[in-house]
Amino acid sequence: MENEELKENTPVEETAEVKQEKPAEKKKGGKKLQEELDKALAEAEENKRKWYAVTAEYENYRRRTQNQSSQRYNDGRNDVIASLFPIGDNLERALGSIADENTKQGVDMVLKAYKKVLEGEGVEEIDPVGQPFDASIAEAIMAMPADEGEESGIVKQVYVKGYKKGDKVLRYAQVIVTQ
Repeated sequence: MENEELKENTPVEETAEVKQEKPAEKKKGGKKLQEELDKALAEAEENKRKWYAVTAEYENYRRRTQNQSSQRYNDGRNDVIASLFPIGDNLERALGSIADENTKQGVDMVLKAYKKVLEGEGVEEIDPVGQPFDASIAEAIMAMPADEGEESGIVKQVYVKGYKKGDKVLRYAQVIVTQ
């Protein structure tokens, strides 16, 4: 009963003021919550952006290391192939100097097997005879005077064969060029 009497004795204006303060307090608290929410959303967006950047960076790193590994492997294979070139040179010299027909046939078979291995690896001989000298595939080791009717700067003879795999020169041809 006492509560009822207090309610009756409390002026109406005072009750209205209390009610008006509460929404103002809610607005202040709501504004603070909204600021915190906006801050959290901005931070989440920043973290998301950083995550995308790190993911892209890792993907680039993975591709780069994979390409480097593949390149090293191919370079190693090319080095092994290049170490075989002197063997082929010696087989060709031997073939030219053998008098016995059976021995010559045997060396020729070995030379053909050697060339087949190179072909299987995608290695091609560089044969610039009769073409203008090209420093990107050949190395001039000597110059000789041009005969009548010949142009200068033409490859006259190949001294040591050159080889390439695709666009990469594994060994430059050593050539004699007209002057």
